[in-house]
Amino acid sequence: MTDPGAFIRAQTTTARAPLVPEIALHLATEITPIWQASEAWLEREGIEPPFWAFAWPGSQVLARHVLDHPEAVRGRRVLDFATGCGIAAIACAMAGAAMVEACEIDALAVAATEANAALNGVTVATRLGDLVGTACRWDLILCGDVCYAAPLAAHILPWLRDCARTAEVWIADPGRAYAPGQGAVVELARYAVPTSTELEDRTERLTVLSRLLPPEG
Repeated sequence: MTDPGAFIRAQTTTARAPLVPEIALHLATEITPIWQASEAWLEREGIEPPFWAFAWPGSQVLARHVLDHPEAVRGRRVLDFATGCGIAAIACAMAGAAMVEACEIDALAVAATEANAALNGVTVATRLGDLVGTACRWDLILCGDVCYAAPLAAHILPWLRDCARTAEVWIADPGRAYAPGQGAVVELARYAVPTSTELEDRTERLTVLSRLLPPEG
C-alpha cells in the first residue's frame, strides 16, 4: 500500500460520531467497502482489522468529556494512547492542550489520525509503535476502550498504573471484560453512547470514564 491516506479516503466517508458531532472523521459506514470486507480480504491486503475506521464508545466518551470540560486539558501535555481514529486527540487539540500526541501500533490508524486531524484543522503529533515501558512525559494520558482482550490488558495496565504516579490516566470503558476493577480506579463520569449492532451486541453502551490509580507503595 503506497498511499495510506488514499486508501483511507477510498474506504471511508466523512461522518460524525453520535456523541461528538463537533468532530468530522473518515469513518466506515454500511455503504463503504471496508465495512463489508472479509477477514480473508484484509489478510490478503496485509491490513490489520480496521479499528481506526470506527469511533468506538470509549474514545467518543473521552472526546465528549474533553470538549465539555476543556479546563481539564488546557495547557497540558496529553497522550491519546491507542488512539484509533484519533477522535480524543483531536478533541484535546480543539480544547487547547499545549501538546497532543497520539500513538498506535497500526500504521493505518496513524494515517487515519493524521487525516482526521487535518480534516478538523488541528495539530496532533502521531507516534507509530508501542510506547509501553517508556518514561512518562505527559500530564494526562487518555485510554479509550483498551481492555477488550486479556493479553492486551496485562501488557498495558501495569505501565499505565506506573504512569499514574506522575500523570492523570483516564480510562473510558464500555463494559469490557478486562477493565481495571473496583479499588484500581475512581469514577469520573458515565455516558450512554449510541452504537451499531454491526459492531456491538446492543444499540447503546453505558461507558464509564474513570481515573486510574497508581499502585500502592
